[in-house]
Order: sequence, then C-alpha cells, then structure tokens
Amino acid sequence: MGKNKKLYIQMFSIHGLLRAEGMELGRDADTGGQIKYVIELANSLSTLEEIERVDLFTRLISDKTVSMDYSESIEQVNNKFRIVRIQCGGRKYIRKELLWPHLDEYVDKTIKFIKKEDSIPDIIHGHYADAGYVAMQLSKFFGIPFVFTGHSLGRSKKERLIAEGIKEDDIIKRYKIDKRIAVEEEILTEAELIITSTDHELKKQYGKYENIGFPYFQVIPPGIDIEKFYPYYHDILPELKKDEIGTHAKASVLQELNRFFLHPDKPIVLTLCRPEERKNISSLIKAYGEDRELQVMANLAIFAGIRKDIHDKDENERDVLTEMLLLMDKYDLYGRMAIPKKHDFEYEVPELYRIVAEKGGVFVNPALIEPFGLTLIEAAACGVPIVATNNGGPRDIINNCKNGILVDPTNTKEISGSIKSIIADPEKWTEYSKNGIMNVRKHYTWREHAEDYILNIKKLVSEESQIGLSDKLPGLQIGKRLVNLNYLIATDIDNTLIGEDNHRLKDLIQILKEHHGAIGFCVATGRTVDSAFEYLKLHNLTVPDIVVSSVGTEVYYSNNRIYDKGWDSHISKNWDRKKIMDSLINLDFLDYQEEDTQRKFKISYFMEPGKDRLAMVHDILLKNRCYYSLIYSHDHLLDIVPYRASKGKAVRYISYKWEIPLENMLVCGDSGNDEYMLRGDTLGLVVSNYSRELEHLKGQRNVYFASQQCAGGIIEGIKHYKFIERATGEVFANETA
Repeated sequence: MGKNKKLYIQMFSIHGLLRAEGMELGRDADTGGQIKYVIELANSLSTLEEIERVDLFTRLISDKTVSMDYSESIEQVNNKFRIVRIQCGGRKYIRKELLWPHLDEYVDKTIKFIKKEDSIPDIIHGHYADAGYVAMQLSKFFGIPFVFTGHSLGRSKKERLIAEGIKEDDIIKRYKIDKRIAVEEEILTEAELIITSTDHELKKQYGKYENIGFPYFQVIPPGIDIEKFYPYYHDILPELKKDEIGTHAKASVLQELNRFFLHPDKPIVLTLCRPEERKNISSLIKAYGEDRELQVMANLAIFAGIRKDIHDKDENERDVLTEMLLLMDKYDLYGRMAIPKKHDFEYEVPELYRIVAEKGGVFVNPALIEPFGLTLIEAAACGVPIVATNNGGPRDIINNCKNGILVDPTNTKEISGSIKSIIADPEKWTEYSKNGIMNVRKHYTWREHAEDYILNIKKLVSEESQIGLSDKLPGLQIGKRLVNLNYLIATDIDNTLIGEDNHRLKDLIQILKEHHGAIGFCVATGRTVDSAFEYLKLHNLTVPDIVVSSVGTEVYYSNNRIYDKGWDSHISKNWDRKKIMDSLINLDFLDYQEEDTQRKFKISYFMEPGKDRLAMVHDILLKNRCYYSLIYSHDHLLDIVPYRASKGKAVRYISYKWEIPLENMLVCGDSGNDEYMLRGDTLGLVVSNYSRELEHLKGQRNVYFASQQCAGGIIEGIKHYKFIERATGEVFANETA
C-alpha cells in the first residue's frame, strides 16, 4: 500500500435489522451486541485520516412487521460511512438461520453493486458466520484480504444447547448449526486476520476448531462511546448541565422503574440482556429471591430485550420470559422487581446506568458463558461496579478494570453474596466505581480499537504482503478484471474453438492476447472442467477468464478454478438426480456414460437417434414430476440437467452477475447444446462445420453463420460484428481476418 493511499473497507453484517440511529437491541436473537459493535466500529473507523470510506453491508428488508428504515437501500451515516442494504431471499424479515440458502444471491448482488460503484475495496470484513461466508467468497473473486470477527461460534453454541437438553437433530434443524460450523472451519483456512475480543474467545472457543492453526489472530477488545457513557457524577456538577434529550430520557427511565418499585430510593441490582437461556437470568432472580437480606437492601431491575406480547416471541425467548414471571411470582417479588417491556438504547440505556450508579447499585452479568460483555464496560464507564460470570470475556474486563467480582453463574449464594458485599461497603463501591470509570477509558475506547485495527489491516494491504497473498487467495485479481470488462467472447470448445481445421487457431489466440485488456474470454463446453483445461493446454490456448463446463451446470473462474457457488445455488432448485435416474432405468435405448462424465448437476447417456425416443424420455420425466432440461447433441449424446441450467443460461447469468451487457457478448457454437447460448440478445456466431440441429437458426436476428470452420469462423464473426471496434474503438486490423 502506498504511503498516502487511504483505505476503502467493506464490512458485512447480513441479518438486516441494523441502522445507525435507534438501534433495536434486544428485539430478537438477531439484534444483540453485534449490531452496536459493527455500527460503532464503522463510525470510529470513518473518523480516521487513513480511511477513505467504510461501507457496512446488510440485508434490505421491506416488511410491515419491522421499521421501514430497513428498506432504505443506502443510509448515509456520515460523509465517509454508509450502510448499504442489498436484497436476498425476498424482502420479508427472516431470522438469520434461514438466510444460508440465499447468501450466494447476496454475493452476486454485491458484485453487481461493486461494479456499478466502480470501486473495489481494500479490505473485506465479515461479522458472524453468515457474513463471513459472503466476505470469504468476495475475497476469493477479488483477491482482497479477508478479515473475520465471529462474535459467537457454532461449536460453542451446539455444545451449550446439547447441555441444555435439546436434541442434536432439533439443533441442526432449527439453527442449521452443522452448516454454520462447516463454514466457520472454512473461514479459518481462508481469513488473513481473525479479530477476537478476549483471550478466552481465542483459546476456549476457537480452540474447539480443527483449523485453528491457519489464520492470524489478534485480540482487540471492542470499545464504547465515552461521550455517551459518561460518569454519573457529571450530572451532579452544575457546569456540566444535561441537555433536554438526556433529561427527558432520564425522567422516562425513572418513571418506568417507579411503576414497579414500592421503595424506589433503594440501590438497584441491574441486568440488561436478551432473553436467552445462556444469559442465565433465572439464576439472578433466584439469587435475589432466596436472599431476604438482599431484598431489603436493594431492588432488582431486569431489562430483557424489547417486547409487546410474550406470545409473539419465538419459543426460546418466550420460555425465558415466562420463567422470569413465574419466578417473580414464586418469590413474591412484586414491588421489588422491575421487568420493563422496552427501552431506548440510544438515550435511555446510558441514563439507566447512571441512575443505578447514583443510587449506589450494581450491574450483574450472570451468563453461563459471555464471549465479551459489552454491557459490563458500558456500566463501568458510567460508574457502576459489576458482578459478572467467571466464564469468558468478563475475566479480561475485571482484570483490566479492577471494578468488580467474578462469580460462578450457577451458584446463587455466591451471586447474592458478591452483590451484597459491594452495596454494603461504601468504600469498596467507590473504589470499584472509580476504577471502572478510569480503566474503561484506558482500555476500551473505540478510538483505541480503531487505531489498533488500522495497524493490523495495513499489514494486509501493504505492497510487501500482496506477494504473500497470491498463494492464499486463489484467482487473484479475476474479480477485479471482470468488473472492469464490458465485452466478452464465449465459445464452445469442440468443433467450434478447436476441431479438424485449426490453421486459424494461432491467429485467434493472438487476437485475444492483443485485446486482453478490453475483451474477456470464456469457454462454454460439455466437457468437465478438468477435461476442458487439459484440452486447452494441449492446444496452447490462453487460460480463459471463465469456464462454463458440463453443459452449463458448472461455472469456474481463472486457472485456479474458483467455483461459482451462486450458479450452483441457482440451478439446484428442485433438482433430484436420483429420482430422474430411477425414472429412466427401464429405457433400454439409454446407455449410461462413463462415471468421469457424470456430474452433480448432469446425467449423461448415449442415445442413438430413434423414432419418438426423446419424446418418451420427456413423457416419463414429466409423469414423475421431475424438473429438468434435455440437451441432445451430435445425434448420440443426451444430457439431463436442471431446468434452470444450460450453457445459454449460464452465459446470461454471467452477464447478470458481472454486469456485462448481453449485446456485448459474442457467443460461438456448432451444435444443439449451444442453441440456448446463441439465441436472444447476444451476438451469435455459428461456425461452418455446424451440426444440422442448428439449421433452423438461419435467418434469425443476431445469429451469423460463418463460411469458415472453427477458429477461422470465430475470427470471421469478430469481423462481421465489428467486435474489436465496439470493445476498443480501434479498427480491427488483423490482416488474415
């Protein structure tokens, strides 16, 4: 990276309920601390001189059940930070576990966005496994360093849910946990940098993964906005008068708490979290409910997400909220326990912490395991001492801040005893309060986080590092090349590009080399990808930018064969290979081809011409409700592929994904399996040695029948359509054309 080059960073947090103002933290399982983390990280990065722009990508949602803010395609947060919303999987809000089948669509649309913006990022950073998958695919295409932050990990979640008594099959079905874990394992082999919040996260959570030895890890604790989470005593000082918004927020919080408390002047024991089993809210209520002395000393306030009606929450959250109410009733905590239904994160939560501090209270995080504990440092910054689980990130926080006590979250007596020891001892309370305020500003500011982050990613994009990246990022630069191309030649291989008459092949190779900067090169073949590359190498052909193989069922990029998972996802709908083969098993005129020609999305037979044979195959497959396309070529090759697949459809998909207009594509073929590619808005070229299956295309618009064979015919088509002139503005001067 040049000394003065500023960085363009693309960050991804896919689930969609994400906006710069009025964050709905705790609304559901998708609206946890990750939302706040990514927004504040992007905001902080955008203030640095080294940053040109930060784009935070999420899913576009247009759904009456959520705010219309989430349907705004571009949200300009400041002059260097935008939230970019891209649609995938429809427009309705769906929970993150159901997004997996739609992520390849998200990748494709992000590529289109990058091309339209004409700006390729320097760094791609995925947050959580789904966004990590998207960032990883984009990194492969563009040769850009890939950074990942997990926030939480699948293996730990799976272990926790099994420990809670949930069956493994149910976990897989609801949370798609095995898919998530497999993606996380792949991410560990592809990411250049993984950022964790704590040493515990690195050792205890990533340590469960097989591929932990691959990436470089860096512990960078998240920060908080210390202008928002300022100490409680600032409000006492007359020269630091609170603004009207803050005054209203504080009054609103007090009014809400006072609805519950008979003695509102008592210290408050506060917890603030989502209603999840692992947050272990029940243990805190039991600790409070079983300790009469603590009930006399303090009130209990539990802010467990945002809700209107418990019945509307999903099953897990509904169970937690219901248990809270049952425990409240069991211990008769009415008048001593508050369970508000909502809170405004932007203004009311900071005031809530300061109210707790003013009353001499304590913040408690009783989670069974806490990856970090952002609410702990928010509370500490406002001057609230903390009692926190000894499992996870709070160990680092209390070690750095010296502002509270670690407890066993399953030991209710230890929880209540620790809370009482702080509330009952003014000197200890003051020491913990002061330490928290001072040390949060030392260890946990976003400014510090952003500067540490920049130091690490600069290493990834430096000129020296780029050399090393070429081994790790396959197909380096292919995405950068394709987003800068507007013209493409796509040709079949056998009997079109290469055949019996190859005397013009060297001329064609030279043309492709001369105009490489303006014109892409694609082969579309019935061959497998391995066979295609071997055959091209045999004839000393330029490595194509794109290979459409196996009759349009697979798409690969560059000599590193980056597989297009977007095309895979697109054509897989309703494809049932076994059902098709079973349906045709009794047709004796079908001869199953050798295994090395068969593919995931292609079933290949030999079939000699015969009366109504093709119609019989169609009839059987239709009766069995199979979804397919039949491609018959050269009077003996029958390929059955998904109904969404063909070489022609693959070429159109490439046009869509890489924003290369169809009218700027010269497509060349010789047989029936090229027909879908030749028809339509593309510039079609049929070589003179074509099969009779294409005879009916004569006279159709944009289908030129050349007088020369193979490569010579392609060169003739280039001249006929003035393709070089269109792509480069130069006159085509090939003397032998």
